[in-house]
Amino acid sequence: MDYEEIEAYLLEIPKFTKKNTLEDTRRFLQELGNPCQEKTVIHIAGTNGKGSVCAYLSSVLEKGGYRVGMFTSPHLVTMRERFRIGKELIGEECFCRCFRRVKEQIEKGELGKTGYHPSFFEMLFFMAMLYFEEEKAEVLLLETGLGGRLDATNSIPDKDLCIITEIGMDHMEYLGSTISQIAGEKAGILRKNVPVVFSDKRKESSDVIKEQAEALSCPVFSVSKCDIRNLEFHKNFIDFSYNTRYYGYVRCQLMTCAAYQPENAALALCALDVLSDKLPVKKEALEEGMRQAKWEGRMEEILPGIFLDGAHNIDGIDAFLETAERDDCSGRRLLLFSAVQDKQYRKMLEHLASSKLFDRIYLTEITNARGLSRQELQEALSGCGEAVLDFPDAVAALEALMKEKAPTDRVYIAGSLYLVGEIKDYMKRNYHD
Repeated sequence: MDYEEIEAYLLEIPKFTKKNTLEDTRRFLQELGNPCQEKTVIHIAGTNGKGSVCAYLSSVLEKGGYRVGMFTSPHLVTMRERFRIGKELIGEECFCRCFRRVKEQIEKGELGKTGYHPSFFEMLFFMAMLYFEEEKAEVLLLETGLGGRLDATNSIPDKDLCIITEIGMDHMEYLGSTISQIAGEKAGILRKNVPVVFSDKRKESSDVIKEQAEALSCPVFSVSKCDIRNLEFHKNFIDFSYNTRYYGYVRCQLMTCAAYQPENAALALCALDVLSDKLPVKKEALEEGMRQAKWEGRMEEILPGIFLDGAHNIDGIDAFLETAERDDCSGRRLLLFSAVQDKQYRKMLEHLASSKLFDRIYLTEITNARGLSRQELQEALSGCGEAVLDFPDAVAALEALMKEKAPTDRVYIAGSLYLVGEIKDYMKRNYHD
């Protein structure tokens, strides 16, 4: 099979597989030879900010001279985004080779004979571990796909650090209906005596994380907004200071306008501080790595005055609104929104409309089976008193927005990572940067 055929096969997996146990995942990883043993592993769970924390860690560690493998999800345009060595995506040839190795083991291995087939996410995780082994990565950044306790990435035998980012209401059908329940699932990544760095934003989640950490004798390091000092917002970057034990005060410059990123960067700084004995980095490399870090789809300016943000739950939308409000816009603010059915889209739209930040809201459908129709989105937004237009697809909406946008206007695109992916795919095909 070539690359396109393999991608198609992977996308079909949910139609013929069932949820596997974590023990099955561990057994199959052993059949593959337990790739990436003896590596330094940083495991990241949470509701919002996981990818950004990974990006900051990867950038600093790469600047510090380490070979870093990063496994994240979801992807925006291509599956290859999920597998990186440093900033480089896995090549198509290597992607295919890793897939074939997993597929061969399914067909010839003992577990495969029992009818076992990896889920979509398991397949990608196994491929990533083979890829990182082949590429001789020294440090692995593994982001959970969903939850933590039962996540495929939690099958790895050893970890050096766990990170839990902000906990919020998302994926409630799988993780629980309260912040405490969701935090319990995320904290399922903790291992005995392994340190944990976590976002101390909500007492309900912090209490659960600290309780589980105490039961496992995990050294605990919390990060909150009050740890971020001298915070200054500029047009295209953010400055702040963060106090560490190893590096002292670190002055950071983030090349983003996203008001929520200092908290994610602080989590990464705390993690680097905790691992300073195992993964020492010069202070200059740390500061330069933070400055050079980039994570797509998070208040990403794709064209002058047009921003993409991956906000797709209530906390994400509120963080997005804080950034939009800080934006010094002398013209109008225009918003393009779409969402999928299993998100709290009604509440998301309520927050967006009640902010009164946007002169006009555009709605569109995304090409995903879970996507909401324009009618459903219109009904959800009805009665909010906003000027609303809807379009059959994201490209038609973007082109209409680009025609309407005046030089002083701001255009924001938010509500779903699928929407962000469709816009980025359009930009890739039509604007060569």
